[in-house]
Order: sequence, then C-alpha cells, then structure tokens
Amino acid sequence: MDSTAKLWDVETGEELSTLLGHSAEIVSLCFDTTGEKVMTGSFDHTSKVWDVRKGQCMFTLAGHGGEISSVQFNYTGDLALTGSIDRTAKIWNVNTGECVNTLRGHTDEILDVCFNTSGSKLVTASADGSARIYNTMTGACLAILIGHEGEISKVCFNPQGTKILTASSDKTARLWDCESGECLQVMEGHTDEIFSCAFNYEGDTIITGSKDNTCRIWKC
Repeated sequence: MDSTAKLWDVETGEELSTLLGHSAEIVSLCFDTTGEKVMTGSFDHTSKVWDVRKGQCMFTLAGHGGEISSVQFNYTGDLALTGSIDRTAKIWNVNTGECVNTLRGHTDEILDVCFNTSGSKLVTASADGSARIYNTMTGACLAILIGHEGEISKVCFNPQGTKILTASSDKTARLWDCESGECLQVMEGHTDEIFSCAFNYEGDTIITGSKDNTCRIWKC
C-alpha cells in the first residue's frame, strides 16, 4: 500500500494529482456533490478533506482512536461523517475541520456509515451485528436495528429516506423502516457473506453483492 490517492481525468485517463499525506493505506473515498472536494479515510486513524482542483489537503480530521473504515459527505457538503474501528462515528464541520459530535453506542467496530439524502439522519453499521440511526443535529440515537446474526458490512438509505438497507456476513440483507426501526423484509438466498447493497433511483429495487460470486436483484 502506498498510502496515496490519485485524481484522474476520466475522459483522457491523465493523472491530475497525487494526494499525499496519509501514513497508512487509504480504505475509503468520497467526493462531495459539487466535485470540488474529496475525502479520504485511512488506517492512520485520520481522514483528510482535499481541494480537487489544487490537489491540496484542506483539513485533516483527527480524533479517532482507531482505523477509519468509512467516510461520507452530506448532500450539501458542509458536514462529513467518519466511522472507525474504535466503535465510534464522528460528524465534522467541513468548513472548519472541527469535530461537532461523536456518536457512541456500538460495542464493536463500525464498518460503514451513511447520511440520508436530506442529511437530517445518518446510520452506522457495525461488527456487533446492529445498525443505529442517529439525528444528525442532536446526535441522539433514534433507533437500533437488531436482527442480523453476523456483522453488518454495508448500510444505505433509500433515495426517499424512508427505508434502510443492511448487508451482513449472515448471508442476508434486511430492509428496515427508518422511523420505527421495524424490519420489513429479509432477503435470503446468498450462500456467503453479503458485502455490498444498493437501491435503484426509485427505491423499489435492491441489488446485493456476495462473496458467493453472485449478485441478486430484489423487489421491495
């Protein structure tokens, strides 16, 4: 691992810049919606926000006590969310680089994080087999999604922000009601860990990817 990220021109294939600064491998990347900033999350326990045009680091988001597993901007690009092996997630002010909240409650590593489209809520997925929904502004835990029998490696909201999808090492994916935390649907059929999941734009179809070397499409 060379601990760098590279920006490329997608039309020409030309390398535009190399983002240097992390001291361990980079495991998560996210552009903001404007494409002007990119965030990197690293095993060096930090995340960095970069200016895409200049290829320069704007802020280093330091404060986690373990490796970063997942990073994401909210839709407006003024907040960043980081999940860590230290069992916490942190919300950051992108304009100042300051941590505005630390979200606790999981009893094992956080493996994935996600904002809803409006940015009013976020969800964390953990190796403890649960996902947690938080109010972004207050940091209050609104619901705990319990039912998986293995770690949850991937989580996402539907585009409407009403449902949450989780993928687990227990070979199932689950669909949850965002308000009540109720499990609405269990998707069974994969023969190995599910490591990826996503909604279509309309939010009525799901795709899951598994270590069994298959993808499955589900109606929800």
